[in-house]
Amino acid sequence: QVQLVESGGGLVQAGGSLRLSCAASGIFFRINSMGWYCQAPGKQRELVATITTGGATSYADSVKDRFTISRDNAKNTVYLQMNSLKPEDTAVYYCNAHVLHSSGIWWVNYWGQGTQVTVSS
Repeated sequence: QVQLVESGGGLVQAGGSLRLSCAASGIFFRINSMGWYCQAPGKQRELVATITTGGATSYADSVKDRFTISRDNAKNTVYLQMNSLKPEDTAVYYCNAHVLHSSGIWWVNYWGQGTQVTVSS
């Protein structure tokens, strides 16, 4: 079983910054891609950014040039640096990890519990 523990959410004024962290723990073979998703009230969960083990990144158009995803493979941790925050960025942010089970046979998709980000105007 794998646990993803997020931290770093909170309340910030528009134009401000936050840094989210997500650490994976438990027993597993290895982690492939990691990422961040967000879900605003009344909306579906949507992709914010992803990063591969090798460091290749992808971003939603709405956050390009404002958010930066990074990871520390040795610590099994992924980060999301959020700059120039806007009220429309307000959502619960979820960490995601694509993990190879300890058996080395199958892949499992894990989610964190979510962390609230609120941007006031």
